[in-house]
Amino acid sequence: MSAGVGRACGASAESSSWRPAVLAAASKRSAAVAAVDSVPDCRDDIDWDNLGFGLTATNSMWVSKCGSGEEWGTGGLEPFGDITMSPSAAVLNYGQGIFEGMKACRTEKGHIAIFRPEANAGRFADGAVRMSMPPVPTEQFVEAVKAVVAANAEFVPPQGKGALYLRPLLIGTGAVLGLQPATEYTFLVYCSPVGAYFPGGQLTPINLVIEESFHRAAPGGTGGTKCIGNYSPVLLTQRSAKEEGFADVMYLDAAENKYVEEVSSCNVFAVFGRTIRTPELGGTILPGITRRSIIELAKSRGYEVEEGKLSADELLQADEVFTTGTAVVVSPVGSITMRGEKTLYKNGEVGPVALELYEALTNLQSQKSEDPFGWVTEVL
Repeated sequence: MSAGVGRACGASAESSSWRPAVLAAASKRSAAVAAVDSVPDCRDDIDWDNLGFGLTATNSMWVSKCGSGEEWGTGGLEPFGDITMSPSAAVLNYGQGIFEGMKACRTEKGHIAIFRPEANAGRFADGAVRMSMPPVPTEQFVEAVKAVVAANAEFVPPQGKGALYLRPLLIGTGAVLGLQPATEYTFLVYCSPVGAYFPGGQLTPINLVIEESFHRAAPGGTGGTKCIGNYSPVLLTQRSAKEEGFADVMYLDAAENKYVEEVSSCNVFAVFGRTIRTPELGGTILPGITRRSIIELAKSRGYEVEEGKLSADELLQADEVFTTGTAVVVSPVGSITMRGEKTLYKNGEVGPVALELYEALTNLQSQKSEDPFGWVTEVL
């Protein structure tokens, strides 16, 4: 990793000893924002109408490093690029790492804003504890994200054409040989402009297949943590499903192979009249920020929301089904195939509840509507 980055780190996110570092980071971020006289225009060398969900190199990333048992240092912006680490780094050998997914977008009011960053910071801290890593303090996490947005503002797509996807990482970069926590950690935030996650564009209904042989998570494991090891195991079944024409895979619980848990990278909701049901969190399902937001939005709009067990058989009887996540936002499900039998929802079209909640969420995020929850944070 690049030299000149502060080497301090603490085991407790509540410690007061990191506050000077947080203030220093905030000062750096404020300076970066102050250097921008107004919200920069979008770059003119990117085809904003055909972004897709892929990596585009941007200007800068945030990097902070620390030694085991120390306090998090201030860190700072560095040019986006490759990083260097030992082949015996804990993240490479033992998968000691977590990540987050966030977005920044241009708003109706002319700002660039992010959505519920403190919630992501909280999940990030919980994940760090689960993976035996020192949590990044909330203030420092949020300031780092804001700094990256400000430094890469020209990569934020035009309003309505996508978002700047943000990827905070916390990884064990210190060298180890035996199974043990790393001797050093790196907190990094990079970004890329993105369009719709699934081919076909946003709100195009997706076709899913229920998987009964492989499972995404098991009780007592790390399914409820956004750790890096949760994702590569699903690639085998996901690739097979895509070869058969499906957009993604829906997984069942490992204990009874009966209850719906989640899709590869997003949460699931089923609509029954004015009742919306979603699988309950119990350690095997990721506590999605978009999931939580949709639950709160639905309740505020008069829907009854139930978090509990949802069997595959019940799911197939729903009026409509949709998935949620930072990358997918709200994605309607056109059909679900189980044991070769295909169940169609709303004739393969967008369901009214999914559409209503998608518009409610995105209008709030883009400041087209008021934000009574205080979820939107303006960066520029």
